[in-house]
Amino acid sequence: MLRAFSHTNGRCAFHQAKRWHHRKSVLAIRREDVNAWERRAPLAPKHVKELTQMGYKVLVQPSNRRAFHEKDYIKAGGIIQEDISEASLIVGVKRPPEDKLIPKKNYAFFSHTIKAQEANMPLLDEILRQEIRLFDYEKMVDHKGMRVVAFGKWAGVAGMINILHGLGLRFLALGHHTPFMHIGMAHNYRNSSQAVQAVRDAGYEISLGLMPKSVGPLTFVFTGTGNVSKGAQEMFNALPCEFVEPHELKEVSRSGDLRKVYGTVLSRHHHLVRKRDGLYDPVDYDKHPEHYTSRFNTDIAPYTTCLINGIYWEQHTPRLLSRQDAQKLLVPVKSASGPTEGCPELPHKLLAICDISADTGGSIEFMTECTTIDSPFCMYDADQHIIHDSVEGSGILMCSIDNLPAQLPIEATEYFGDMLFPYIEEMLVSEGSEPLESQNYSPVVRDAVIASNGSLTAKYEYIQKLRESREYAQSLKMGNKKRVLLLGSGYVSGPVLEYLTRDSNIDITVASVMKEQLEQLTKKYSNVTSVHMDVIKHEEKLSSLVKKHDLVISLLPYSAHPLVAKKCIDNKVNLVTASYLTPAMKELQESVEAAGITVISEMGLDPGLDHMLAMECIDKAKEVGATVVSYTSFCGGLPAPEHSDNPLRYKFSWSPQGVLLNTVQSATYLKNGEVINIPAGGALLDSVTPMDFFPGLNLEGFPNRDSTKYAEPYGIQTAHTLLRGTLRYKGYSKTMCGFVKLGLINPDPYPLLSSTTPPLTWKELMCKLVGIKPPAEYHVLKEAVFSKLEKDKSQLEAVEWLGLLGDEPVPAADSIVGALAKHMEMKLPFGAGERDMIVMRNEIGLRHPSGHLEDKFIDLVVYGDNKGYSAMAKTVGYPTAIAAKMILDGEIDAKGMVIPLTKNVYGPILERVRAEGIVYSTHSVIKQ
Repeated sequence: MLRAFSHTNGRCAFHQAKRWHHRKSVLAIRREDVNAWERRAPLAPKHVKELTQMGYKVLVQPSNRRAFHEKDYIKAGGIIQEDISEASLIVGVKRPPEDKLIPKKNYAFFSHTIKAQEANMPLLDEILRQEIRLFDYEKMVDHKGMRVVAFGKWAGVAGMINILHGLGLRFLALGHHTPFMHIGMAHNYRNSSQAVQAVRDAGYEISLGLMPKSVGPLTFVFTGTGNVSKGAQEMFNALPCEFVEPHELKEVSRSGDLRKVYGTVLSRHHHLVRKRDGLYDPVDYDKHPEHYTSRFNTDIAPYTTCLINGIYWEQHTPRLLSRQDAQKLLVPVKSASGPTEGCPELPHKLLAICDISADTGGSIEFMTECTTIDSPFCMYDADQHIIHDSVEGSGILMCSIDNLPAQLPIEATEYFGDMLFPYIEEMLVSEGSEPLESQNYSPVVRDAVIASNGSLTAKYEYIQKLRESREYAQSLKMGNKKRVLLLGSGYVSGPVLEYLTRDSNIDITVASVMKEQLEQLTKKYSNVTSVHMDVIKHEEKLSSLVKKHDLVISLLPYSAHPLVAKKCIDNKVNLVTASYLTPAMKELQESVEAAGITVISEMGLDPGLDHMLAMECIDKAKEVGATVVSYTSFCGGLPAPEHSDNPLRYKFSWSPQGVLLNTVQSATYLKNGEVINIPAGGALLDSVTPMDFFPGLNLEGFPNRDSTKYAEPYGIQTAHTLLRGTLRYKGYSKTMCGFVKLGLINPDPYPLLSSTTPPLTWKELMCKLVGIKPPAEYHVLKEAVFSKLEKDKSQLEAVEWLGLLGDEPVPAADSIVGALAKHMEMKLPFGAGERDMIVMRNEIGLRHPSGHLEDKFIDLVVYGDNKGYSAMAKTVGYPTAIAAKMILDGEIDAKGMVIPLTKNVYGPILERVRAEGIVYSTHSVIKQ
């Protein structure tokens, strides 16, 4: 390297060991030529003077529009010339025209490409084609993520001046002369000091009581606490103002002093609340902003005269105001005193919005296009949803200029240059044609490199994905909305619906036999409609529903999936399930392929995330030439330890019948090269093993179904051990074994429990199961049950605890296990404030080409939310919803039966579930 540098407060101070090299480095300040009002520069003459004194050559493209005169740059040592091709670093404020770009140079400017802004994608394409290294000021941030190079303060100052001028015009249009009429647009002042004086003069008149009484107290709300908001407040302070807390706004807006104006600064905690409990948690909000909503429209906006918005909006975060909010806020205010013709009342409280963020379609949903310095104001009519260029008529006055600092160009340039200057040297002494990896940039500079050497840098590769997503979304908008049919409204449906309804282009129909659950879902989600039906019993209606949709998600029991799949095949509709790809489903493979549809199975937790985590590890191992010698995976949905207070040590957060039936399934696994077969009927519970990887949880595990069948799809035929199992707290299996002995885990039809027959009590049913004639005395039945349980006291205690020897009616069901499932769902639910947890452990043994062994451990532990979704619902629902969205968006286009074993499927899903709080960890143990 030709230079070395040290860090001082996060900025780089370069050593001057190679001064001759520094003299060869040339910087150019390009001419701003995109907007007629752009009079700023990235560096002022004082910065050029420092650079030339350090031995650098500085070229300045001539421009009569620039606020600083050319002679000031010449005096500072700059060279005025058109040709800047000699420069290694070319700096500007705004983007250059594509045809003015010079290949393989370093460029620094605001590119407005990081959100894949459509208007600037041709520029980005040209930058990539010409192998230019692009530094974007917007992405120069410190270790806290705060921008270190910005015009923000001066956007706030200019924006505040402009909106005060605009209010003067708007008040006049409504019939009121006010002191604001004497305030001009920001660019009419030589500097901010002149503007401050004009605002003070207006404030003096206000303090004398010269505001019309019928206007009422004026309130200004500032959103955000950054430099933009601070700049606006700095100008606001020139008025006779009083800052109040947001909750005081209502009172001062009605009875405040007319000789002053009121302001409030709004932070997130003032208006953001979690949808499920009305609370605000800053850490949770940063992780899951989509779980929150804003109360600005009800708690703040009705008492606001003017909103000064300085916050940027990100996808999935709550907006401040929607069109519907604006319609409600523009309802005329009625006064008991009544207006007079010459002293009219204001039509509504909210008169003006100054959106300094200029974020179109952002936190102010109806701010769909920016205004300009030439035409700074427009009116938004919420009822007609139209914008007209005027300060008259109905609506809200809008000001949303996207280059506000250009109105105060000299101060803005000096301010910006002071912030940029400490980073200029390290950008300047590098060559754009050199590999990025060879540059010794500070983190602030390196993280601001959008493109280099013909490619997007790793941090900004997402831009291409955003482009593709937007283009696909646009193609969808040109057609009909995507229609999804969700079958089932149980525990898992919440996260599925929450995720999919984030996309307003998806309409969802939920079909379920649970009427109350359906009503709750349709109340919660606006783009969800419900159909109350028994899917299994109404095949024709099911077929008709499937036909009307683009995709079906089945959350029904796995036994119903073949029926649903057949309807999807008949109507050529894609299907997603979270359940195992059973033999009955596999039989439909050819029909699915012939129909040209996608049927995704095993897209939940287990099966689902267990596959994905395994395949991610296995694929990475194969990339380095390692072979898999063992694979063990255990997973369980459990109550959190503090809520495991019952004989089963278990509570239900998903299908109880599925949990019960899993204990009597057969199982097959491979252990040290030997295939072990466990017959169905309950023998599985004799194969329980203590699990000590989380000793504090006191877990046990038992095999689950046929583990050996995954050797081929996983590509791990080399493994001598292959075992997938279920986790429970110690004691669960023993209790379940007692139920098996009693014949309670029996899925065969049992007509006596039909809804058309006289109801049985549990006592009567137990008499039948143990072979004694009802009615029997309690102690007689208890002794018979105890005998059937082979004198196991803990198993008898569980039977008694559940009330299975009592007179409570047995729920109507098709089978005994179905009735027990319904009973357990009532007896073992999660109570208020209780939460469940998911525990998964994958252990993968690897043999490396060098011969050494490595044990790879992958842990996933997820807790449910006390008043939100259970861990089971999240870990099943979100992967299912993500897979469905990927099919709708064309990310998954494979036809036939699909399970998540390929990187193009599991990669995006694992990445996206992290954003939903489903986070796993890995560690390794190397053996010689």
